[in-house]
Amino acid sequence: MRPTYARCNRTAHPPLLHRDIKGIFVSVKVETLVLFGATGDLAQRMLFPSLYNLHLDGLLADALTIIGSGRSPMDRAAFHGQVRAALAEHLPEERLDEAAVSGFVERIDYCPVDAGAGTGFDDLATLLGHRRSRPVGVYLSTPPSMFGPIAQGLAAAGIACADCRIAMEKPIGHDLASSREVNAQVGSAFAEDRVFRIDHYLGKETVQNLLALRFANMLFEPLWNAQAIDHVQITVAETVGLEGRVSYYDGVGALKDMVQNHMLQLLAIIAMEPPASVTSTAVRDEKVKLLRSLRKMTAADVKTHSVKGQYSSGAVNGAPVAGYADELGQPSNTETFVALKAYIDNWRWKGVPFYLRTGKRMPERKSEVLIQFKPVPHNIFADVGGARLDANKMIINLQPEENIRVKVMSKQPGLDRDGVKLREVTMDVSLSHSFAGERRRIAYERLLLDFIEGDQTLFVRRDEVEAQWQWIDSIRDAWAAVDMAPQNYTAGSWGPSSAIALIERDGASWHD
Repeated sequence: MRPTYARCNRTAHPPLLHRDIKGIFVSVKVETLVLFGATGDLAQRMLFPSLYNLHLDGLLADALTIIGSGRSPMDRAAFHGQVRAALAEHLPEERLDEAAVSGFVERIDYCPVDAGAGTGFDDLATLLGHRRSRPVGVYLSTPPSMFGPIAQGLAAAGIACADCRIAMEKPIGHDLASSREVNAQVGSAFAEDRVFRIDHYLGKETVQNLLALRFANMLFEPLWNAQAIDHVQITVAETVGLEGRVSYYDGVGALKDMVQNHMLQLLAIIAMEPPASVTSTAVRDEKVKLLRSLRKMTAADVKTHSVKGQYSSGAVNGAPVAGYADELGQPSNTETFVALKAYIDNWRWKGVPFYLRTGKRMPERKSEVLIQFKPVPHNIFADVGGARLDANKMIINLQPEENIRVKVMSKQPGLDRDGVKLREVTMDVSLSHSFAGERRRIAYERLLLDFIEGDQTLFVRRDEVEAQWQWIDSIRDAWAAVDMAPQNYTAGSWGPSSAIALIERDGASWHD
């Protein structure tokens, strides 16, 4: 029998950190994790496999209970069967230990809740019982339109105590005004330091390693500025099309779906000033400053600084695919590709263009950051062989492989009787080489564990979301002012030809 606890004060919002017996501040851990959208694709494909991995590695407290919730009525045994099937489908066989799987599913209860209809919250409160007064973590793997109603329903049912917290998947709203509305609805039930806004890119090992790369090495940081860097490219390319997301994607488009969150978070980490520490407040303060320094686009800017595209029929990986309008079943003005030239108006990055590119039905799936350094000021080898010097590059791959490579010039071996010969070579500082044999964790494992433990460093703060939307809204408004329509590009290509022109006008080219 589990012990009973005194009900906590639901009106106060003390900090997530409490002082332990040594006087050190430690996080209050979640004792019950409630997962809304538990029967959905994300939960089955990522969340439950990640939670199982944490369970298998002994990183979840024995007392932690997981409650899955969806609209479908289902008993506990049936839901356990769903979870088992998800683990078998999405985890490698060597991770599946029958005793561990059985122990994991025994943690799990199920309670149907229809947030749209406002029903089931009282049943959830009854299932929680005395646990309502202890730290409860609520994870929303639901459509964004449900964030506010779920938060309100939880509060009305008494499931928003002082040590309770809530996590939300992106996007938060569809523009600045709607994001403020969602945040206000959630904020009326949970204090800001109890709200965890998720961008799963921040859980990727290589994204976090950017902080170590920049701020743990004297080698790079002195060159990380407009004096040494010519430009930066960020590419997030997908080979998939709508893939069952018709109702969500059309009317949203690539700018809101990818640039507003993933790409701007990458840009912020790459370009922000050094934080005083790696605490959540220090890191996120610097990201907000950077996002607020993004130069807003005007109607005149978007004609030369942006490209909208929409894929037509073509071939990806050798297989024929239909065009976007054909998949949708009707014509649409929604962009499936966007390329942008952005500027950051501060001392560090004055005059350095940041090129952002993302699209569906690209030739390959990849997420990549390219740091293009400026050339050396004088080629001393020009008169001894006429060697051409390529400017240094740093290539940071996030997916499908996670690695960091630096392109440098090196002398070719030989006696140099016909002059010095130089060649560009690659220095691989990949984690996969340095830490061979260590398991590469799913990004959600880190994010779920941080959520359970109350660490907000890798989650997005409200003012970050609003700063991102302010920049995105400036682009959307400028597109509307000039009535910019998407240009067609063949599926399996790197987007419209105008995207190539956008960067080549500056004497550069995309890193394909």
